[in-house]
Amino acid sequence: MPKELAQNLDHQEKKETRSYPDKLFYKIGEVSKIADVEPYVLRYWETEFPFLKPRKSKSGQRIYVKKDLDLIFQIKELLYNERFTIEGVRKRLGESGHVKSAPAPVEKKQINSSQAIEMVKARLRDILKQLD
Repeated sequence: MPKELAQNLDHQEKKETRSYPDKLFYKIGEVSKIADVEPYVLRYWETEFPFLKPRKSKSGQRIYVKKDLDLIFQIKELLYNERFTIEGVRKRLGESGHVKSAPAPVEKKQINSSQAIEMVKARLRDILKQLD
């Protein structure tokens, strides 16, 4: 098997097995480990890519969500494996439907007020656990 083909297969296997914990929020250290990118690189990418904007907690700590992780994986793929320049990634992701598209409409379910309150309470508990 040619070396280039073997490398391509290895790359595809790594891409397909990408997984990370199912959480609401991720801190920069967690994202760094998940994406195998140093925290200073993530902070640099924030300055170069206007569409990568993690939220910040009250204490100023970066809080990433799954959408941010997916975007980080796309950026890493384009920069490291497809050899795009920073400007090339900016154009590619800035013009694609991945970043600038409107969110898909959410199908609404009929729930009563007590169910809604319980859902909000559970979500708030999850958020508090993530921030601790």
